[in-house]
Amino acid sequence: MPQQPYRTKLTGWGRFPIVEGLEWKSEQLAAVTEKATLCRGLGRSYGDSSLPARTDFPVVDTTLANRLLHFDAVSGRLRAEAGVSLFDLNRVFLRRGWFVPVSPGTQFVTLGGMIASDVHGKNHHVDGCFGEHVDGIQLRVADGRIVECSETSEQELFRATIGGMGLTGHILAAEFAMRRIPSPWIWGESERIDNLDAMVAGLKEAARQWPMTVGWVDCLARGATLGRGILMKGRWAKPDEAPETSPSVKKSRLRIPFAFPSIALCRPSMKAFNLAYYWKHIQRVRRGIVHPDAFFYPLDALDDWNLVYGRRGFTQYQCVLPHAEDNGPARRFLERFVSGGGMGFLCVIKDCGAEGKGMLSFPRPGMSIAMDFPIHRTKTPALVDSLNELVIAEGGRIYLTKDTFSRPEHFRAMEPRLEAFNAVRRRWDPQVRIRSAQSVRLLGDPA
Repeated sequence: MPQQPYRTKLTGWGRFPIVEGLEWKSEQLAAVTEKATLCRGLGRSYGDSSLPARTDFPVVDTTLANRLLHFDAVSGRLRAEAGVSLFDLNRVFLRRGWFVPVSPGTQFVTLGGMIASDVHGKNHHVDGCFGEHVDGIQLRVADGRIVECSETSEQELFRATIGGMGLTGHILAAEFAMRRIPSPWIWGESERIDNLDAMVAGLKEAARQWPMTVGWVDCLARGATLGRGILMKGRWAKPDEAPETSPSVKKSRLRIPFAFPSIALCRPSMKAFNLAYYWKHIQRVRRGIVHPDAFFYPLDALDDWNLVYGRRGFTQYQCVLPHAEDNGPARRFLERFVSGGGMGFLCVIKDCGAEGKGMLSFPRPGMSIAMDFPIHRTKTPALVDSLNELVIAEGGRIYLTKDTFSRPEHFRAMEPRLEAFNAVRRRWDPQVRIRSAQSVRLLGDPA
């Protein structure tokens, strides 16, 4: 364990903000967290949630604490350290017939980060968030104690930690149930969709038949084609459908070598990309075997793909809007994004299931919309303000893991569970010792 933290540049996946910070990195997570104010894993949260509240507050990089502590090959129950990555879990377990119960859209996240963000995936309508499958969490809390919490021991702390953005304590290890799968391949179906009404109807119909669904949307289409895109559905392939060999582990990937120039981020280039991606799906419907990486983690095929958005960085706005018979909330959201000057390569729409047990877990019944867009120092905050005002009016909420620019008053207005979360946090950390740049910005923590 290093005696002193080292100074380094820290940022989230959106590459904004970038701060000079102090960081520890050690295999002995229980020891190195004793004086830290925050933990961070692989830095895939988009904004400032894994950044220190002050540049002189040390944070811990958990990625060296990545041991698998125990696995029951009958029940699938796994206990592992917080720094183990989903990539490594897939590398070890997929070919042995096991997979995590819930996977986000990248495998370059840690177990601790999956809990802190309470990640969700294409199967949320069936299996909920990752936190629904977590049985126990080992935490170092603010007063230095190491606490085991679960549904039967320190339940409030347990539920506040799931989706709590690392603010209730330093996650050291966790236990959860892996899921037995019939083969390591996906049987997938994709369909080109003409407009928003057809996309929402397709998602709802697919949810009744498929365990994994998601839609890509051309967020720059307007008028009669608003909401057009590609609807993707999948399930684990049966043994008689799957290839006899296991999926290859892709050790080498294409790499984005530099930050794209601003000319590549203009509206015409983004419209051209969206149009090409939509019409690349020439067949109306495609069916067949899909590599699990291509199905779950398509963007992971490009290392450093965040550089596509240029030197200024980018943000992702993700919200969930209640269902409506006329699809009005989703329609109004997309129209406001485009009319407010928003533009991006990636927009994902998903039908969400029931709310999870995590006190600040993001999904709830409704339609989730997530879109990446480049940062403009003056225009982006105004666009986020406008989108937040619409989300509040529609009765929705945002995902903290993606947020960079929201105002505290907007977050309070959309999050009625915040008071209960703050009460639990104050009981365990009355001096607010564990905090982040995001908690200072949104929750009023001292800077």
